[in-house]
Amino acid sequence: MSFIHSKGFKYFKNLIIGVGAAIVLLGALEKIEHVQFIPGVSLIYVGLLIEAGMFLFLGLLPPENEYYWEKLYPGLDKHSSKIEPMAMSSGANLDINTEKMEGQLDGMLSELQVMSGSLSSLKALQEVDFSGTSEQIQKMGTFYSNLNEAMANINESIEDTKVYKEQLSALNKNLGSLNSVYGNILGAMSNIGGK
Repeated sequence: MSFIHSKGFKYFKNLIIGVGAAIVLLGALEKIEHVQFIPGVSLIYVGLLIEAGMFLFLGLLPPENEYYWEKLYPGLDKHSSKIEPMAMSSGANLDINTEKMEGQLDGMLSELQVMSGSLSSLKALQEVDFSGTSEQIQKMGTFYSNLNEAMANINESIEDTKVYKEQLSALNKNLGSLNSVYGNILGAMSNIGGK
């Protein structure tokens, strides 16, 4: 029986089932298309014979265990076996450290309290009304675009101020030149009138 449960046998079984199914499908295609792939041989009959033999063979094989619990619990596969729980087996020493257990339980209790507080916070967040949020975001967007526009205007004003300052400097120079020319004219006039 160990050969039946081997990987090689399972592979062979799957191969035969797959080949038989492929031949049946090719035979069905022959019948649908009214052609014959191999002269003198009807593939549907060959495939059905292979499948019938395989199903007969599978019917004779014992069912496979999907889970191998008997490896974990020896004796589980025998109906008359008496399996005792591992902790209650004969000769087991049930030395329980109660202080250690209480410490672990206290730690678990504090973790549960922290989780409860977190859940309360989440519940409070769930109850918050976010209905006006989109309107507030829209207002913030408008404020941001207005702020950008004002910053652009300030930059333009700074440029205008620099130009104005340069023009005032030029005007001061021109006024200084005019004052000196006017002073020269007045000096010349006083020289003409004083002689």
